[in-house]
Amino acid sequence: MVDDAMDTLEVVRRNLTRDGHDVLTASTVGEAVALLEGLAVDLVITDLKMPKASGLDIVRHVRSNLKDTEVMMITGYPSIEGAVEAVRSGAQDYLPKPFTAEELRDAVARVLERLRMKRAARVEQPVPPAPPGLIGASEPMLAVFAAIQKAAGASATVLISGESGTGKELVARAVHYSSARATSPFVPVNCGGIPESLLESELFGHVKGAFTGALDTRAGFFQTADGGTIFLDEVSETSLAMQVKLLRVLQDHEVCMVGATRTRKVDVRVMAATNKDLLALVRKGTFREDLYFRLNVLPIDAPPLRDRGDDILLLARHFAAKYAYERNGGEVPAFTEAALGALRAAPWPGNVRELENLVQRCLVMGEGDEIDISDLPPHMRFSAARGGGLLRTLAEVEAEHIRSVMASVAGNKARAARILGVDRKTLRNKLACLDGAGR
Repeated sequence: MVDDAMDTLEVVRRNLTRDGHDVLTASTVGEAVALLEGLAVDLVITDLKMPKASGLDIVRHVRSNLKDTEVMMITGYPSIEGAVEAVRSGAQDYLPKPFTAEELRDAVARVLERLRMKRAARVEQPVPPAPPGLIGASEPMLAVFAAIQKAAGASATVLISGESGTGKELVARAVHYSSARATSPFVPVNCGGIPESLLESELFGHVKGAFTGALDTRAGFFQTADGGTIFLDEVSETSLAMQVKLLRVLQDHEVCMVGATRTRKVDVRVMAATNKDLLALVRKGTFREDLYFRLNVLPIDAPPLRDRGDDILLLARHFAAKYAYERNGGEVPAFTEAALGALRAAPWPGNVRELENLVQRCLVMGEGDEIDISDLPPHMRFSAARGGGLLRTLAEVEAEHIRSVMASVAGNKARAARILGVDRKTLRNKLACLDGAGR
């Protein structure tokens, strides 16, 4: 709910909360946009007339950026022109002040029913099959599968973003092996794992005598990937000088070997991955803006494991089968309900990689034909015990919520403070207390 009148915010919040809705409030368009950046919201209810920016501004923002969010306009200045402009901008309903609680509820119910029907129609569309190497049935992963399918039919560059351990290379491989280049090489390059002094030679190759130790002419990764795909993992770790060279390859489809005087044409599709916010690095001046836009033609976001719901259980069983076969020929241990509950509730900062390592450890160290909660690490056992009852203090609940919000915004304190509804100084103090408690 967005309105500069505090009494209206409170009336709407109280009435809709009573109906079981979670209601966030903002007194300016700027506050509302900040909230929408960090949270998935079904419906925005906004006043029309506000200082600095009007409700029409937020209607346009939602329509341009949030396909799965509806907007309803309310105003104390009802007019045909205002209603027409609101609907033209994308508002789903228009409610003049003063309104009764019943009128508000009815309007909200209408908009949310339209949203429900739109989502139901979308669900009825054919669900893309999971590409080879990927497992999941959650909404975030279905969105990834659809994006892979679209990217496989194109030749543009792909930028895969996501936290460490979310399977960004698997996504890149799925795009490659679903594309027309599937029979040609897929060449992964860890840009962060190659010393800067060697990266140019590794990527573009070198001629004999180009530098000390260059005893023979050797092709680089781009030449090796000719006709196929090169995957630049951790592309954010490259230097500005190397970024200029990568930009030239993307623009001209040519590489120049170290020590050579002529360029060579290469037919290579480029995919890149990063676990950092490249736009933030662009603003800092450590990543070139032109290269960012060249890479970010087809963006794919690999979701963190904590947002994938029951995919955690699917993956746990998959890894159990995988490592059971390696260990004893296929006798797969079952997970108890308690163990599955603990896995489902864990935060998984290391994502799928962490889950895979944990399941492998359970199979090696465990005994018997099942994996129980006692086989899990202590922090998971104790967290599950606290979460299963009413023994958690308010401080524990608050600490968990703060950590969750901080993780959702990749540590951005300004955005986290806006979402939590506190100023940055208060958030810094709370984080300092959490750090102290952690030690």
